[in-house]
Amino acid sequence: MDTATHITMGIALGGIATLDPVVQQDSALFTAVMVGTIVGSHAPDFDTILKLRNNATYLRHHRGITHSIPLVIFWGIAISSIIYLFLPEVNFLHLWLWTSLAVILHVFVDIFNAYGTQAYRPFTKKWVAHGFISTFDPYIFSLHVIGIIAWILGATPGYTWLAIYFIILLYYIKRYMDKREIVKLIYEHFDYTEKIATSPTTKQNIWRIAITTKDFYYVGQVEDGHIVVNDQFDKMPVPDNRLFEIAKKDKNIAAFLSFSPIYRWEWNMYDDFSEIRFIDLRYRTAGHYPFVAVVQIDDNQRIMNSYTGWIFSEEKLQSKLNVDKQVSSTF
Repeated sequence: MDTATHITMGIALGGIATLDPVVQQDSALFTAVMVGTIVGSHAPDFDTILKLRNNATYLRHHRGITHSIPLVIFWGIAISSIIYLFLPEVNFLHLWLWTSLAVILHVFVDIFNAYGTQAYRPFTKKWVAHGFISTFDPYIFSLHVIGIIAWILGATPGYTWLAIYFIILLYYIKRYMDKREIVKLIYEHFDYTEKIATSPTTKQNIWRIAITTKDFYYVGQVEDGHIVVNDQFDKMPVPDNRLFEIAKKDKNIAAFLSFSPIYRWEWNMYDDFSEIRFIDLRYRTAGHYPFVAVVQIDDNQRIMNSYTGWIFSEEKLQSKLNVDKQVSSTF
């Protein structure tokens, strides 16, 4: 989920914590728990700071190790311990339990969007992305805002938030059922389907889809139970040659390939270098595929430039690569 929703979830858990008799009887503990749930609800995303280093490092690690089982345990203990240094009189066990629950909730809700997490590390590095809740879901966020306002106006926080989370649970079930129907529809319409990536939009009746079959990639959307294919690409294996082997060793390309489950490639040859692009097919926006990885290799098979990240125009990409070129051929 997005940062704002994670933080409001921390506030919600702080409200639910008022149902804990130990928290009820200790105002200092309530304060500590509220701090713990708010910080804990955002802690796994502290890895955002890696973006200051470079996109490859960020892509490699965001929602990776910081969302893993060992780090989930670590965040709960570390945050609770720091708070306890300032409020040593509070009950550490209950502070730790509520803080840890906030961390767990953060990782749990992240597995339901299209980006996903490596939540099962160290047992597997597989990305878990169920793809039926938006990274920012206006309905979920609005329910949290309503809960906060109701609390400010005097509503009993514990039962108010339980009621809201029951509604959210029903919403999750509804979105799961929607996705299940979409997957069924896709299998009925496309032969030899191998992979399906779904991504809900803010509109309940419109979903983005990317499909891998035996011979093709299909990108489109499902609207009111009808599939619309926007793009179709031939499914071609990545060439097994020296140039692509060099490309795969580049940090930006390696980071992209470790993350993206459905992508196509392009190989462009220029006057004195070659350019290889990998294009994620899950995020089509206004006819454009913004999530890419690009590497440029000179005629001596040395990497000149590379980049991975979100790019919404060719001009912006070229400014990132900082190379002028004249095209000679494209494959």
